[in-house]
Amino acid sequence: MPRLPFRTLIAASLLLSASMTYAAGVKVEVLQSKLDHPWSLAFLPENQGMLITLRDGQLRRWQPGEGLSDPIVGVPKVWSHGQGGLLDVVLAPDFEKSRRVWLSFAEGNSDDKAGTAVGYGTLSRNMERLENFKVVFRQTPKLSTGNHFGGRMVFDGKGYLFIALGENNQRSTAQDMDKLQGKLVRLTQDGEVPPDNPFVGKQGARSEIWSYGHRNPQGMALNPANGELWLNEHGPRGGDEINVAKAGKNYGWPLATWGINYSGLPIPEAKGEIVAGTEQPIYYWKVSPAVSGMAFYNADKFPQWKGKLFIGALKEKNLIELTLSGDKVTEQTRLLDDHGERIRDVRVGPDGFLYVLTDESDGQLLKISPSENDDKAK
Repeated sequence: MPRLPFRTLIAASLLLSASMTYAAGVKVEVLQSKLDHPWSLAFLPENQGMLITLRDGQLRRWQPGEGLSDPIVGVPKVWSHGQGGLLDVVLAPDFEKSRRVWLSFAEGNSDDKAGTAVGYGTLSRNMERLENFKVVFRQTPKLSTGNHFGGRMVFDGKGYLFIALGENNQRSTAQDMDKLQGKLVRLTQDGEVPPDNPFVGKQGARSEIWSYGHRNPQGMALNPANGELWLNEHGPRGGDEINVAKAGKNYGWPLATWGINYSGLPIPEAKGEIVAGTEQPIYYWKVSPAVSGMAFYNADKFPQWKGKLFIGALKEKNLIELTLSGDKVTEQTRLLDDHGERIRDVRVGPDGFLYVLTDESDGQLLKISPSENDDKAK
């Protein structure tokens, strides 16, 4: 893959107040601190704030002017070890009627192994309880000792829920069709298996599977330009990827990878970077930024961001801004370098601002917009 152009926006870090700074081309407002390893957020309708998951198992509501609520009651027990815990939160497409809140989380067993589980509950009108929580999906078998849960969820606007699953740091399982490790699965809005899933009725394959050969997906979003589902995933040492999820396709792990083992040696099962019968990523990083949450910018608030893709970086501790031409990455920019914290999630708010969660013991909720200088330059 050819080397892509790279630029870094440089702007003086100007302290405006206790919670507002200009840094690396953006204006940063700290809305909330003292979040213990936040993982995901979902915006509530009618300016009712947002729901935020904390990895230790807490679901909180945050509101402008009100701050952070007490933990919402009724969240399922989570297996909070290593990378495991309470993960993604999304609202059902018919939330205003059903009030369903979907959660993904690490669930343990009696052998102290865990896998990703998904379910939903009904959010009470006073937003204090998640009632009648029902688990509708469990990753089986449970193989994780604390790594590679995946957990991102996306409703596709057509009545289906996609769930991205890590391979629990058990490489070969991503190619085993009788297991749910290293897979993207597709369910109905009630957690059932759609009859047109690509492996329904095929012997030795789980009918929930949409695609396979994934390592550890950490970000997933619908591309508003064409409705395609994009996901990013961690490589090993190098080889973080962005893929477009197609029905029945094999995305290669661990047979095809642009990374190597953490020891510096090749991945034992790997047959090369490009392997027949597997899909190539639309973009990869030879040096891993440790990608996390991702969001396409499709709001009108900041025209200079229209069509951009934003991805958090855990290892690099910044926000990656990607310029796209169709399904090609033509330019990348690093934002929030000066902030110096692991970025876990990024979302576009109903107001057109970017909202970012930092993955720290004193994690923050940030509100991001282009800097004044960037606005004037455009």
